[in-house]
Amino acid sequence: MANFYTEVPELKYHLNNSMMERICELKERGYQDKDKYDYAPQDYADAMDSFDKVLEITGEITGEIIAPNAEGVDEEGPHCANGRVEYASGTKQNLDAMVKAGLNGMTMPRRFGGLNFPITPYTMCAEIVAAADAGFGNIWSLQDCIETLYEFGNEDQHSRFIPRICAGETMSMDLTEPDAGSDLQSVMLKATYDEANNCWRLNGVKRFITNGDANLHLVLARSEEGTKDGRGLSMFIYDKNEGGVDVRRIENKLGIHGSPTCELVYKNAKAELCGDRKLGLIKYVMALMNGARLGIAAQSVGLSQAAYNEGLAYAKDRKQFGKAIIEFPAVYDMLAIMKAKLNAGRSLLYQTSRYVDIYKALDDIARERKLTPEERQEQKKYAKLADAFTPLAKGMNSEYANQNAYDSIQIHGGSGFMLEYACQRIYRDARITSIYEGTTQLQTVAAIRYVTNGSYATTLRDYEQVPCSEEMQPLMDRIKEMANKFEACTNAVKEAQNQELLDFVARRLYEMAAVCIMSHLIIQDATRAPELFAKSALVYVNYAEAEVEKHFNFIRKFKAEELESYR
Repeated sequence: MANFYTEVPELKYHLNNSMMERICELKERGYQDKDKYDYAPQDYADAMDSFDKVLEITGEITGEIIAPNAEGVDEEGPHCANGRVEYASGTKQNLDAMVKAGLNGMTMPRRFGGLNFPITPYTMCAEIVAAADAGFGNIWSLQDCIETLYEFGNEDQHSRFIPRICAGETMSMDLTEPDAGSDLQSVMLKATYDEANNCWRLNGVKRFITNGDANLHLVLARSEEGTKDGRGLSMFIYDKNEGGVDVRRIENKLGIHGSPTCELVYKNAKAELCGDRKLGLIKYVMALMNGARLGIAAQSVGLSQAAYNEGLAYAKDRKQFGKAIIEFPAVYDMLAIMKAKLNAGRSLLYQTSRYVDIYKALDDIARERKLTPEERQEQKKYAKLADAFTPLAKGMNSEYANQNAYDSIQIHGGSGFMLEYACQRIYRDARITSIYEGTTQLQTVAAIRYVTNGSYATTLRDYEQVPCSEEMQPLMDRIKEMANKFEACTNAVKEAQNQELLDFVARRLYEMAAVCIMSHLIIQDATRAPELFAKSALVYVNYAEAEVEKHFNFIRKFKAEELESYR
């Protein structure tokens, strides 16, 4: 039986990270639920065993149900009739299997029917599902919108809405509009308070809404009349059971066909405020988007894994000139780089998710009691690391997913251009990952302050102090030199005191920081588990070193007056 978890030993390696003990201690509040719920863990070992078992169940469902359905779902897609969405038949089977297995509301507290899982094992489930069908991954993983409602909603909203998601209902986040894509402060969907019925009413249009006919929606709308910027926006909860929202159409997309991307028309739709007025964009959407970006990073890693699997299988099977094409350097070079990007990107993903886990758990504890000074310091440290790493994880993994999907088709040659091979679906599905939930360019904007304020450089120097094996030491020495070049470029650009120049080279600085960080992470992995990562560590450092050198040479030689030639 196919199992998308047990067949990828790297996942279990990342699950068994030493940081998980602290994460579980915080998430479980010292394992206080063990006397209330028979499925709550008794201790750390029991918690890790639970994660492993749930991941194995997820891997089995993806291998036996979701993956076999993927091609049919891609061909059939969802349908729109009378203002409602009907999923493809395979999608319905997928959802039914996941709900019956209890794989919804995974991170929510047990008192609401959740599993109280940390973000890290949930993110692994998201990666596994995406490796089988990235489109279905969108529908299933949007359950993590409930994190924002849990964080900012009130107790009454918690009790009414969270159990429904844990029971298997779906969610969406309704942000984008025809005239407000990346520029969300331009959102104009109107929210007015209905005093007679003690509720809010929403009117307007939302576009490009993933899973737009979901049961529960988190909606960004303009609550403050006369405003035109982000300070006039609030977050609302819309319940499909209340009516008032119709699906005008489902977009005809390049990929992720199983995931309905909808244009929604709000007509006096009843809604309720989530949190405080005026903080919709400034606070709540930022939290929502950071969670979504981690989710897209997981989806991207899943697609990278799928692309690598398809390329590897074809290269072993396809014979040309009397031997399997995997024996040709041009092919095994591509496959080695694909695997190295996959491993490095996955390391970055789970390092980020662990940072998120610690600060989120401490945030949650702070709502119950006052944090100790040590806990406040820990919360501050990991919140900063999570904020710095999230745009790297989302941006770089989405780019790697696209590159790996491209190379997978290239390995297939002419066959890769034929619709009967899965690599073409993976290629189409991967393309959106570097666009939605913030393009790679916007990830650069989010990350660049951590370049200029020295945070990434400090992280690199901290990683240099992490012991590595004797076999990895030559690679460590090379990474130190890469970091030197990154710092030299950063300093040169800052000294120029030219904002346009900084904006122009920001993507190059962003990529330099990212590949240096990923090089360190994969060396740490290779030190602990050389049988899994030693080859990829060498291949990735070779690749990363060339990337750093490329950007170093460009920035060092570029003159500000040359900007005119690019305009």
